[in-house]
Amino acid sequence: MFSYLNRGRAFYQNLLFLALPILFQNLITTSLGMIDTFMVGSLGEAPLAAVAQANILIFIIQLIIFGLQSGSSVLISQYWGKGDTDAINRVMGVGFYLAGAISALFAASLFFFPYQIIGLLTDNQELIPLAVGYARIVGFSYLFNSITGVYTGAHRSMENPKLGLCIYAASMCTNTFLNWVLIFGNLGAPRLEVEGAAIATLTSRIVEFIIMVVYAKCNRRFRLKPAVLFRPDRALVQKFFRYATPVVVNEMLWGLGTSMYKVIMGHMEGSTQILAARAISGNIEDICIVAVLAIANTTAIIIGREIGAGRRSTVYELAAALDTISFLCGAVIGTLLVISAHTWLPVVVYPLFHLTPVSSEIATIILTFIGCLMPLRSFDTTNTVGVLRGGGDIRVAAIIDVSAMWLVAIPLAAFFALVLRWNIVWVYVAVTVEQLVKSTLGILRFRSHAWINDITRAGA
Repeated sequence: MFSYLNRGRAFYQNLLFLALPILFQNLITTSLGMIDTFMVGSLGEAPLAAVAQANILIFIIQLIIFGLQSGSSVLISQYWGKGDTDAINRVMGVGFYLAGAISALFAASLFFFPYQIIGLLTDNQELIPLAVGYARIVGFSYLFNSITGVYTGAHRSMENPKLGLCIYAASMCTNTFLNWVLIFGNLGAPRLEVEGAAIATLTSRIVEFIIMVVYAKCNRRFRLKPAVLFRPDRALVQKFFRYATPVVVNEMLWGLGTSMYKVIMGHMEGSTQILAARAISGNIEDICIVAVLAIANTTAIIIGREIGAGRRSTVYELAAALDTISFLCGAVIGTLLVISAHTWLPVVVYPLFHLTPVSSEIATIILTFIGCLMPLRSFDTTNTVGVLRGGGDIRVAAIIDVSAMWLVAIPLAAFFALVLRWNIVWVYVAVTVEQLVKSTLGILRFRSHAWINDITRAGA
């Protein structure tokens, strides 16, 4: 029954070679968020909740960048399979233009209209001034991070995931050190608290960008060619928008949908405690899914490479193996998370963040739901981000990913929490329904074989 998993040592070695650097990169990025949360959380629940709300907007920017990376990688991985480096340069050029323009727009909006924007996310007057001070500064960090993200994402698609690992490791060290200096006023620096965390983030993103520029000038494996990088031809631009735009829209709508859950929580009774609990549980969740995201991103690289190289006959079983591996990985992680949420996390971790008993109870509830849903979420992520997108089935992947959230789960969550005034459990009941719908649609599409497409061929 599971004979498709018997793929030989070379397959699993290649999977580990590609996935492990991505896993460690994701772990570094996530650990950085955890460190930020820990340091800001030591200031109290209000600063923690304020930064969590401000980061809703930052999360959306990150998802747009991720969407550009994913949309570019759909093309780049298949062009890499063909060996067409000029086309890869053109794809990266379009990504640079779009990432820079979008992040600049977000940064300007957060700088000039912070109170209006933060006011849409929460009506808690204690949190708004703190969130505004953080958002006005940290928004500019994504001017640099967006360009770095497109570049490292391209190298990941060209089977060079170690670059991102090295760059983000340097960023984590910089951010952590500056957090310690600026949040708490160490080494003679002023005590800036929440704004210090924002300055540290901005500085670390600048460091990322500088490292990227130096690497791009010295790298010989893949050279940037300004003549084609900044002048992509019309056909390539059209192809980019045809295949990358649905991914960007998908990530934006998914990010907005995920943020809507937090907005709903921000308008519930006891929102400060709920948001503080969600901030902690969200960071723990992010750490738990790094392996899943690594498998999903690696799947996109492998599927795109195989299709681009013309090996279509083996792609279906290859994708089935990767989906199954992801599901099993999620089952193991989810089981460990549920056990941890009811044993050592409340005793060891929650006190570090100064959570009240109410917030601690809410965090345990949230993590229990997250753990139980982890196998389905793992399958959904790999199937959508890795298999369907890697196979060029961009539009259907977007429909599956977004429709379950916006048409089913968010209306249910809003109805339960804001109309019926039920507690946080019911928001996560709505999340459960989302995953069930998404996995059902994903399995049906996968079994159709219609997702296998060579999008680099002329006229595609």
